[in-house]
Amino acid sequence: MKTTKVSFFVLSLVLLLVTGLSGWAGAADAESNTSKTYVIGTDITFAPFEFEDVNGDFVGIDMDLLDAIAKDQNFKYEIKALGFNAAVQALEANQVDGVIAGMSITDERKQKFDFSESYYPSGVVMGVSVNNDTVKSYEDLRGQKVAVKTGTEGYSFAESIASKYGFTIVPFDDSSQMYDDVKTGNSVACFEDHPVLAYGVNQNNGLKIVTEKEEGASYGFAVSKGKNQELLKMFNDGLTNIKANGEYDRITEKYLGENAPTTANLGRWELVQKSLPSLIKGLGNTLLYTIVSLFFAFILGLVFGFMKVGHNKFLRGVATVFVDVFRGIPLIVLAFFIYFGIPQALGFTMPLFLAAILTLSLNAGAYVTEIIRGGIQSIDRGQMEAARSLGLPYRKAMMKIVIPQAIRIMIPSFINQMVITLKDTSILSVIGLVELTQSGKIVIARTFASFDIWLTVAIMYLIVIIALTKIADYLEVRVRRG
Repeated sequence: MKTTKVSFFVLSLVLLLVTGLSGWAGAADAESNTSKTYVIGTDITFAPFEFEDVNGDFVGIDMDLLDAIAKDQNFKYEIKALGFNAAVQALEANQVDGVIAGMSITDERKQKFDFSESYYPSGVVMGVSVNNDTVKSYEDLRGQKVAVKTGTEGYSFAESIASKYGFTIVPFDDSSQMYDDVKTGNSVACFEDHPVLAYGVNQNNGLKIVTEKEEGASYGFAVSKGKNQELLKMFNDGLTNIKANGEYDRITEKYLGENAPTTANLGRWELVQKSLPSLIKGLGNTLLYTIVSLFFAFILGLVFGFMKVGHNKFLRGVATVFVDVFRGIPLIVLAFFIYFGIPQALGFTMPLFLAAILTLSLNAGAYVTEIIRGGIQSIDRGQMEAARSLGLPYRKAMMKIVIPQAIRIMIPSFINQMVITLKDTSILSVIGLVELTQSGKIVIARTFASFDIWLTVAIMYLIVIIALTKIADYLEVRVRRG
C-alpha cells in the first residue's frame, strides 16, 4: 500500500511540475506587467466570426472586435480555442474568464451566464445543396433529415418546427460537418445562422440559401454569472466606443461586405501545401501527448500490474478497481470529467496539458496493467517453483526468471497499445486539444475542402503509425534474440 501511495505522489508531482512551468512563467509575466490577462474561450470553426487563417492566426468578426475592444479599454487577453460546446463548459467550470463564439443571448443561458450588450443581430436561414432544386420551403422537409449544429440558433429553430413539418434532426458539432452531410445527400437541408451560411456560400461551400431570414437572438460576449464583471463592463464600454468611431462598421464590412475576400480556387496539391504547416504542428502535438502519456501509463501499469499478480488480496482488489474503472469509462467521458467536472466541483483551474495527459495515462494505464498481468501469468508456474526450490527469493526469481520471458510475450501488446493511444489523442479535440485531427477540422472550416484535408490527415496518421510499428517490430526482434 505504501508503494502505491508513493507512486501516485510521484506521478502527480511530475505532472504538476511539467505543466506548471508554463503557467508559472505566464503568471510571472502577468505580475511584471501589473495587469491581469483574461483567458477567453472561443470556437475557431465558425467563420466569419472566428476561424484560423492560412498563417495560423485567429481572425474573424469576433476576434477583430475583441482585439479592438481590448486596445480601446487597455486590457490583455489570451485566446483558448476549444470549440463551441467545450468553450461553454469551460466557462461553467471557470476554466476561462469569458466566451466569444457567436453565442446567442437566450433566456436559458442567462440563468448561468452574464451577457454583454448585443454585438451582432442574428437570424436563421435554411440551406440546401447547390444541386438541389426540389427543397425550397419547410413543407418540402416532411419525412426528411435536416442537419443542425448543436448550441446554435439554427438548432433551436429546427427543434421548434420539427414536429410541425415532420422532419428529423441530425446534430453536428461543426458547421463544416453539417454542410458535408447536406452535400453528400444524407440530409436534405440545414439550418444555420444567416451571416455564417451567407459567408460559407460566398466561399463556395457547395450550398445555397433558399429561405428568408427568421429572426433570432443576437450574439453576445459571456462571463460566468456574477463573475468577471469588470471584464464585462470593459467589453460593453469598448463596444460602444468602437461603434462610435466607426471601427465596428469597418470590421463587419471586412468580412460580410461586398468586397469581402473569397477563398481562392486552389488546386488540390497547392491546398495541401498551404495546409501542411498547421497539420504538421498538430501531428507534433499528437506525438508529444502520445509519448508523455505512455510514459506515465507504463509506470501505472507496472505498479498495478504487480499488485494484480501479488499475494496481497487488498492490493489485488485495488488494482482490479483501477482497471475496471478506467477501462470501463469511455475516453471522451473521462476527458470531460477530468477537464470540466473535477475543476468545477473543487473550484480550481486545470491546465489543458495536464487534463489531456491524465486522461490518456489513466486510460492507457488500465490496459497496460492487464498486459503486464497477462504476460506474467502466461509464464508456467513451474519455472517460479523451480527457482524457489533452488533457493532464489521471490523477488529475485521474478526479476531474473519470470519477467524477462514475460517481456517477450508483452511486446506485441505494448506496440498495439502505443498505436491505440496515438489514435485516441484525436478524441481529446472535444476539450480543445489541437492535435492532428483538430488541426484538420480547423483547416476545413476555412477551406471547406473536406475530402482533400481528411485524405491528407489519414495519410499522415498512416505514415506515422507504420513507421512506429516498424521501429517497434525491429526492437521486438532484438529483444527476442537477446
